[in-house]
Amino acid sequence: MEIISPIRYKDSTSLSLAKRSMQSILVAILFIISMIWIPFGTAQAVVNAPPGSVKWHPGHYYTLVGSGKNNPAYLEQVYSELNDTPALRGIQVRYSWVELEKSFGVYDFSFIEKRLSELAAQNKRLMILLELKSWGADTDLVPDYVINNPIYENGIFAFSRDGSSTITGNNIKLWNPMVRDRLAALISELGKRFNSHEYFEGIGLTETSLGFPIKPLTSTQKDDYYSNLLAVNKKMRASFPNTMTFQFANHPRSFLPLLVGELKGMGSALGCPDVFIEDPGLNFLGSKWSPQGIYPYYPENSGLMPLVIQVEGSNYENTRWDNTGYQPTVSELLNFARYQLKVNYIFWVRDLDHYPKVLEVLSWSKQNSTPSGGLRSACPENYTTCID
Repeated sequence: MEIISPIRYKDSTSLSLAKRSMQSILVAILFIISMIWIPFGTAQAVVNAPPGSVKWHPGHYYTLVGSGKNNPAYLEQVYSELNDTPALRGIQVRYSWVELEKSFGVYDFSFIEKRLSELAAQNKRLMILLELKSWGADTDLVPDYVINNPIYENGIFAFSRDGSSTITGNNIKLWNPMVRDRLAALISELGKRFNSHEYFEGIGLTETSLGFPIKPLTSTQKDDYYSNLLAVNKKMRASFPNTMTFQFANHPRSFLPLLVGELKGMGSALGCPDVFIEDPGLNFLGSKWSPQGIYPYYPENSGLMPLVIQVEGSNYENTRWDNTGYQPTVSELLNFARYQLKVNYIFWVRDLDHYPKVLEVLSWSKQNSTPSGGLRSACPENYTTCID
């Protein structure tokens, strides 16, 4: 039973200032109503769904970057673009651990709740990506209680992109069982709050690659990191039984056979953070000396498990990770993901230099012929039922 009827705005490119003001008022009213009624209305339908039933709205999603995700002016523009582009089914927003857990056991999900209320008013959906890895030496990643307590080994380790001594960013010390358990606690709280929300479409984790740690890791640390990453994925699946969960994967290739098998078995989705059309490592078909790269797993598992992929800012610029390729068109990126990888979901990063072209391509009839924007929409075998 639906208590809240989503409102789909029309012809937003020609809206007058008065109509825009009215939309803002409606969004505010719907937010207040949603806080009261969602737990008893649409959410209840998800709670009462049969075991293994998962919300399923494949298609194209916008990935927001930087501080714009909480900027009203930026979001107003994004929502206008969503209204004008029916093929966009929603947005993906990245959140770091520290943004969601302010101190030990004290959680703040207010920004997620606000985005959900705004999107529900437009019949659009929300994905979130939990960042286990930061790009930027000074970027906050984990709560202070993790950084300042030796039982967590201070929580993070620095890495470089190219093996040099220059710090590119930080990664979470997931090999530490205390860090694993606190991250799992956060995911559990998120599940309690959002699994049953009709417009909360999915939650995932950032890429499996560790980069080049400034201080080399031991083999035990690496093994424990990936073992705990699987444990966190299982916790995420258990905490979101009616919501798509996914893991972005790229490297190391030695971990991919186990990861893909585990994700498929637990009813999760396979993801990749990049569409590098010509990248040798991602496209590697495998040999007797090395397992295959991540891309060959996609067509192999089409229809068996959900397949998601992200078009990152760098993917608009080059077809290879090392920049030795060429600059692809948005159509080439789309066609590779659609026809070669056979994906169900594409997350398009709203890169300032390229998003107008993304919107143009998504406005073509081929992307508006089906709700999934031309992407594969059949319910995957590792779901019992798809809730649409």
